[in-house]
Amino acid sequence: MYLYQKFGFVNTKDLFKKAMKGGFAIPAYNFNNMEQLQAIVMACLETQSPVILQVSRGARDYADKTLLIHMAQGALDMMKRIAKEKKLKPIPLVLHLDHGDTFELCKEAIQSGFSSVMIDGSALPYKANIALTKRVVAYAHKFGVTVEGELGVLAGVEEKVHSDVSHYTDPAQAKDFIKKTGVDSLAISIGTSHGAYKFKPGVKPEIRLDLLRKIAEMIPNFPIVLHGSSSVPQNAVKEFNNAGGVMQQAIGIDEKQLRSAARSVVCKINVDTDGRLVMTARVRKILNEDKKMFDPRKYLGPARDALKEMYKRKNIEVFGSNGYFRK
Repeated sequence: MYLYQKFGFVNTKDLFKKAMKGGFAIPAYNFNNMEQLQAIVMACLETQSPVILQVSRGARDYADKTLLIHMAQGALDMMKRIAKEKKLKPIPLVLHLDHGDTFELCKEAIQSGFSSVMIDGSALPYKANIALTKRVVAYAHKFGVTVEGELGVLAGVEEKVHSDVSHYTDPAQAKDFIKKTGVDSLAISIGTSHGAYKFKPGVKPEIRLDLLRKIAEMIPNFPIVLHGSSSVPQNAVKEFNNAGGVMQQAIGIDEKQLRSAARSVVCKINVDTDGRLVMTARVRKILNEDKKMFDPRKYLGPARDALKEMYKRKNIEVFGSNGYFRK
């Protein structure tokens, strides 16, 4: 038995097979604290959706790498207990390293109980990306851990991931990359981007679904991942601004396009910015309405609830991952 299995996590292999066969995507949500983790796990349990719990480098720096591992284990135990109480099936949980950029970081995550890692060598020259990714794959597979690689560069800023412009993934190169590295899934660039400001004002927010089809033709039946796929819900932007925030012209990915991608070959979709926005907007609203508020439970609790409802809706309307056990 592998270490992550002792903790109760699963890797992405079987989940992606079922997602591709069923025409849906597995949600990949980032967490940095307890309230975010509770919202993610409860939203997915209530919609009976598997979920990929993502830990970024920024989350490790903020919350401490050891604490995050134990939080994820605690959330898994919480989920199983509540599932039993509510007579629901326990859902599969993947613990995933998001945007690992060195072999050492991926190795450390694997040794601490992660069931999936991403090695992001997309900013490196092509041959260097292959070499780094291949090394991580060789190590991870010894421990049953699945590996996500990346080819192509997403524009935008999110934590320590930054690029001024996007570089679309080349379909022929994607085929070569998979063959030479042995990765289990591939994050591609088709117009999604990190952060809340994904498109310039006046530009129609569209991603290259035509390019996605070309890539799928080159690597048939291979799991494809989309990063930078937050939709930046405008009701949350409005709530944020009405409570004194400043977020003008924030535009995200069209959820109808994401649903189309999930129905084809995209089996993992990453969402981080939406979670930050919805949670912070609700905290701002509560503190703005009650100037005497100082109990964190009374503003973080409602923020957690708003976050949970947003994730439930995405599971049903965007990813199509709800009712996983009936698919």
